[in-house]
Amino acid sequence: MKDLAPSDLKAILHSKRANVYYLEYCRVMQKDGRVLYLKEAKAENQYWNIPIANTTVILLGAGTSITQAAVRMLAQAGVLIGFCSGGGTPLYMGAEVEWMTPQSEYRPTQYLQGWMGFWFEAEKRLEVAKDLQQARMTFLQTVWSKDRDLIAAGFNSEAPVIAQALTQFTDVIHTAQKSADLLLQEARLTKTLYKIAANTTKHEGFTRQREATDKANGFLNHGNYLAYGLAACTLWVLGIPHAFAVMHGKTRRGALVFDVADLIKDAIVLPTAFMCAQENATEQEFRQQCLQMFTKHKALDFLFEQVKLVALQGKAEELNPQDDYGVKL
Repeated sequence: MKDLAPSDLKAILHSKRANVYYLEYCRVMQKDGRVLYLKEAKAENQYWNIPIANTTVILLGAGTSITQAAVRMLAQAGVLIGFCSGGGTPLYMGAEVEWMTPQSEYRPTQYLQGWMGFWFEAEKRLEVAKDLQQARMTFLQTVWSKDRDLIAAGFNSEAPVIAQALTQFTDVIHTAQKSADLLLQEARLTKTLYKIAANTTKHEGFTRQREATDKANGFLNHGNYLAYGLAACTLWVLGIPHAFAVMHGKTRRGALVFDVADLIKDAIVLPTAFMCAQENATEQEFRQQCLQMFTKHKALDFLFEQVKLVALQGKAEELNPQDDYGVKL
């Protein structure tokens, strides 16, 4: 049987990849043409393989190191790398604001050109921001209306209090006159969803504080950074710099990552964080549950679809279905 070289194997499309890794107290290295992480034990060292062709993001936490050869292979596979604190947050170091992104001269140009076609006009940016917020609501309603586990836990988009909150926000989206108005309404919706989630999972007196040490806040921080990783991967693959935000602060170089991540945070991260906190889950258990939800509801696919739709203004005929959105890795 003829041996296959790595170049003979077709990488999994970024939009179909399933893995996001958080690693701590280990060494990431290349060995025998694979990327592994090594954990030292008293009896013997233990190695685990990282399937880089099916991975979007690797977060390196406390006590980690990575070799140049491993970085080279990860870059060839289009895997983003971020250095972070314990539990995946916050990110400490990376190029392109939060992430060390692979170098590639073959990423597509049509998406950036399409994005620039509207970005310099405030009115068009606002319309795109409204479209993204509407897509966010649609995704939340879809996930919360069909996921049996969420419905059983009380997260049902057809429940009166939830349906009313979503309807009110949907109505005010189109009345916003500037991005600040949209941000204000979005903050009110998020606060309402936190209250609903806290009441549903019996977290009395919950207050959203990023520095808080309770499990619900910790899981929200952790899950949000996982969503940021998927958003950053989407934008990198499509060749759109993170600085060209449509709603969050334009003075923050990574603001577009936040805009895109918002599409999936409320639908998946928020309920999963509160449910896992109620069950007193560990960080690892929460992370696994959150990633399973991303895969189950095709969150990465949804991000790609929405960003492409905005960039090309619905011109589907410009898409090239022959490769990974024009990316050669």
